[in-house]
Amino acid sequence: MKARMEKRHDAKKEVLGHSKQAEFVKFMEQELEKRNKLAAGDGTSASFTKNKMLSSILNLELIQDKTGEEIAEIWMKYFAAKDTISAVISTETYDIIHTRATSCPMFLFALPQMEGYEFFVGQWSGHELHFTSLINIQTLGENAPSQLILYHYPDLKDKGVVLMTAELDPKFITVHQAQCLANQVQLFYGTQRQETHRLVETFNHHPAHFKHMAVIAELEHSGLGSALSK
Repeated sequence: MKARMEKRHDAKKEVLGHSKQAEFVKFMEQELEKRNKLAAGDGTSASFTKNKMLSSILNLELIQDKTGEEIAEIWMKYFAAKDTISAVISTETYDIIHTRATSCPMFLFALPQMEGYEFFVGQWSGHELHFTSLINIQTLGENAPSQLILYHYPDLKDKGVVLMTAELDPKFITVHQAQCLANQVQLFYGTQRQETHRLVETFNHHPAHFKHMAVIAELEHSGLGSALSK
């Protein structure tokens, strides 16, 4: 037990793939391009909805006379009893997120577990954000399936809101874990704190200098790091 704990402690101090980070990000860019083609074709996975449009969830004609606040209330009530997550993002915040996602389409998110963290790679494809565990990518490569997809709908931006919901694979991820990852999207892509978003820029544009422990430190600083570990 002591040996295992010491090994775990040493592993926590290491830089994840520091010497091969550039190669890893190049590989992830290739995977993103493949998934974009799949998304434009027949979908990413048989277990997820293909071409999920807002009109398949809401009757857009019936809400045209509603305010953004009223639509937000309808949206959150609709998903309250469902085994998924949802959110209403202000147009201003989503514009920041989407602009950053365009220039930085990938990031390494850390999901708190009872012991340590599990890493997930988030890959943007348009207004969708696909999450796949790092271990699955390392072992399955291009065949690694999405385990969580966040769908963002900018259809109602003129009312000041962007709606979000998700689909998840319950065999690999819980609703609570999905919520934690979604919160991290706001943290790293929607933040006003430059030091926080700089981690995303480093991962995408200066991968050789990226350190995974900096992500964990930022999570713990924000309070999200202990959300699932307690």
